[in-house]
Amino acid sequence: MRLARMTAAAMVLAIAPVHAASGGPLVKTASGTVEGVAAASGSSVQIFRGIPFARPPIGQNRWREPQPVQRWSGVRSADQFGPRCMQKRLWDDMFFRSPAASEDCLYLNVWTPADLHARSAAKLPVLVYIYGGGFLAGDASEPRYDGAAMASQGIVVVTLNYRLGIFGFLAHPELTAESRHHASGNYGLMDQAAALAWVRKNIARFGGNPRRITIGGESAGSMSVSGLVTSPLSRGSIAGAIGESGSLMLSAKVPTRAEGEAEGTAFAASQNALSLAALRAVPAETLLAAQSADGRRFGPVIDGYFLPEQPAVTYASGKAAKVPLLVGSNSQEAAASGVLNDALPTLANYRAALTRLYAEKADAVFALYPATRDADVVRVATDLASDRFLGAATWRWFDAHRRTGAPTFYYYYQHVRPRPTAYTATGAAPFGAVHSAEIEYALGNLDANPAYAWTDEDRRLSTVMTGYFANFIKTANPNGGGLPAWAAASIDDKVIQRQIIDVETRAAPFPGQARYLAMETLAPPR
Repeated sequence: MRLARMTAAAMVLAIAPVHAASGGPLVKTASGTVEGVAAASGSSVQIFRGIPFARPPIGQNRWREPQPVQRWSGVRSADQFGPRCMQKRLWDDMFFRSPAASEDCLYLNVWTPADLHARSAAKLPVLVYIYGGGFLAGDASEPRYDGAAMASQGIVVVTLNYRLGIFGFLAHPELTAESRHHASGNYGLMDQAAALAWVRKNIARFGGNPRRITIGGESAGSMSVSGLVTSPLSRGSIAGAIGESGSLMLSAKVPTRAEGEAEGTAFAASQNALSLAALRAVPAETLLAAQSADGRRFGPVIDGYFLPEQPAVTYASGKAAKVPLLVGSNSQEAAASGVLNDALPTLANYRAALTRLYAEKADAVFALYPATRDADVVRVATDLASDRFLGAATWRWFDAHRRTGAPTFYYYYQHVRPRPTAYTATGAAPFGAVHSAEIEYALGNLDANPAYAWTDEDRRLSTVMTGYFANFIKTANPNGGGLPAWAAASIDDKVIQRQIIDVETRAAPFPGQARYLAMETLAPPR
């Protein structure tokens, strides 16, 4: 059980809830002892939920880098997920097992094989997985990120919370001035780095090897992984990385701290908060409602601390972590409407959309994403919308990383999920594998999502993709166990091979590399 919520001032000084041991597995962390949940009947995995890795970021700790968690005495219950970070419900594919949203949200969860003695001797590889949600939503308790399936394969799995939206990414001149690093923004990314430091310090007590930590994530989680690979706060702490659909190597570049400060100042003025103290005094629910009404998207900035420079610059200077990387994207990261808006998919409307988006560059873009008849438009508009969203940014990360000489494995996921169990014939059917569709397959969690009528074909594909991920986490190479061969990309490759992950998984040349290279010479899309 958890203590009842206190005032903000009291919470900063609160110690963890404690109780006498009740028979669950006990682990002594650097901050105190936690009692998890024993493996259920038929399971080989036990879980420790809601372990704090930093103090609650409330009161004066709102918009500060995460502070060290306060030690506790006795035994802290780790049987409940901690609160999710402040957010609105934005996407209908997110399901939470956490009790509520709160600023007090810096908790993580650990899944580990049940035999304490075996864990202690084995020093198992570790996966630290970071949720997506556009830096606005998401939670470490989501069933699709559940760590039991991976843990049953001999991996210690950690999921973590990080601050979102205005709570995680507000930059402001006063915040910069009070920071000993002369930085502001990126508090959510610093939360991730703090959780990773906690894992390095404590994971051996859960049977994990602190020298074999692979970080992974999807969408904003994948973007976060690309930041952690380049940040001086974290790049020396990881042994491998997995990126699913996203990176910070965007066409429009990550905003500068000055640009973030301007946005933050404008937001504060809109709330009549003329000082940092006044802004910190605004109730969390009021800030969240104002963020939603205001329409600003708070996200990563080049703050000079977590991100000293654009990630592409870090790669070019050879400072990014030279660790194995498994990375890729899906065949429909965005729908054709991302280019066409509400227009019908005709050749004329496609041409008009390119002119709207690219002006005098429209013909050059059309040459890269050509259509000869109306029937081609949905396909090419889907390709362009997907690349504009995250496909091209993911490729830039892949290309920069392979040039370091580190083993780099590139995939393209194109399996279309089955119809939902409550299917009704409304809306357009997906053209390909939509954004985030691969998560349950990759982490072995099809049964955690009852929205789809999974088939034997889906389960076979999940076995392949989970196998690739597990092998990579264990050996830094996805190959093995009779899976279709997957070659790493080479610095010298003129034609990139990528792994097509589908019912018939196979290697194939990547035809879009020339297109991506050519797009780099065009002005960033408007």
